Amino acid sequence: MPKIAGALSLVFVLAGAYLPYDGTLRKEPPAIAAGAAGGAAPSPGLDARARALAGRVIIVDGHVDLPYRLYRSRDKDGKLAENVAERTAMGDFDYPRARAGGLDAAFMSIYVPARYQTEGGARAFADDLIDIVEGVIRSAPDKFARAYSAAEVQRNFAAAKVSLPMGIENGAALEDDLDSLKHFHKRGVRYVTLTHSRDNRICDSSFDDRRTWKGISPFGKRVVAEMNRLGVMIDVSHASDECFRQVVGLSEAPVVATHSSARAFTPGWERNMSDPMIRLLAKNGGVIMINFGSGFVEETSNRQYVARGDAIDAFRRKHKVDRRDPKTRAFIQQYDSAHPFKFASVEAVADHIDHVVKLVGVSHVGLGSDFDGLGDTLPVGLKDASMYPNLFRVLLQRGYSEADIEKISSGNVLRAWRAVEALARPN
Repeated sequence: MPKIAGALSLVFVLAGAYLPYDGTLRKEPPAIAAGAAGGAAPSPGLDARARALAGRVIIVDGHVDLPYRLYRSRDKDGKLAENVAERTAMGDFDYPRARAGGLDAAFMSIYVPARYQTEGGARAFADDLIDIVEGVIRSAPDKFARAYSAAEVQRNFAAAKVSLPMGIENGAALEDDLDSLKHFHKRGVRYVTLTHSRDNRICDSSFDDRRTWKGISPFGKRVVAEMNRLGVMIDVSHASDECFRQVVGLSEAPVVATHSSARAFTPGWERNMSDPMIRLLAKNGGVIMINFGSGFVEETSNRQYVARGDAIDAFRRKHKVDRRDPKTRAFIQQYDSAHPFKFASVEAVADHIDHVVKLVGVSHVGLGSDFDGLGDTLPVGLKDASMYPNLFRVLLQRGYSEADIEKISSGNVLRAWRAVEALARPN
């Protein structure tokens, strides 16, 4: 049978998209502590240097699933149950933790679940999540700011505000209508992840073995051209290998992978990018932004990640229940108790950065944590938005210059973003 069903459990249930946040997900303090990175006790001098660097350079994270987290946490009246301008008990991102970690721009993922491809309402749902982001900014204008351009990110940094640029995760939100791209561009969306867990009208998904279009659809080709024209970045995370190759061949502008890691560490797992794909991405001028998830960066964790999704899917088929059913949630809790998850370390994330740098140089790698989209699968030392200095410390320890770390933290993706803007012909 097609692998799509198991993929849905893997992507949605394991990643926490349909599980309520229970306030117990984050277990580490927002500071560099002895052994926090999974290795020897860090040097106090290196710690201070890493923290200072995180405060001095712009840090851009390519993918944070806060909007869907907030949508799922609404009360019975539809009001947001969390105020991320203050320290929250749940999730991975809020303003205090962003400030503690030096995070300056977090791309808000406007995540559209694949079910809307069949149920309808994908565009309206995306608009709802954009409304949530705009509401967060309006409620704390001294802390958060919109960012419709790379230049706005820099201006907001100078004003000590956290930028919340937006990217749609799943091009199903376009609903087979190019005018939707204009609509979302006007609302501030600056990248679109072409697909998610299922093949859609644009292209094939890495999680769906039906390969409906054998890459990209005729409509998808028009989408690529229109994104180039408007100045919207093309995100190839989640796309199938063939789709990726076709998109790079079609796009006049650099493309990005906002939350993917290197397949060399997870052999056979198409959600991550192979070495030839990374080389082609670099030739295009693009950037791979490393996903922090343990299942993305470490092979043993990845095997557990996949096995867990398969087990959940088997339970759902047997009992004819969906991902949100209380029975499914109870099964997940029992499964997790019986199969403790092996967390990766912050060093494993640095290993992926090293790998990309060795392949194509330091100008084509960035950070795409997938915070608030991975549940409790984040590595030791990178559990939330306060912990970027832990990664900086490891990179400094490995001999990266501060200039190189600045490229990784923001310079590369801002350069690609500017290139997309420069090639735009919106009028």
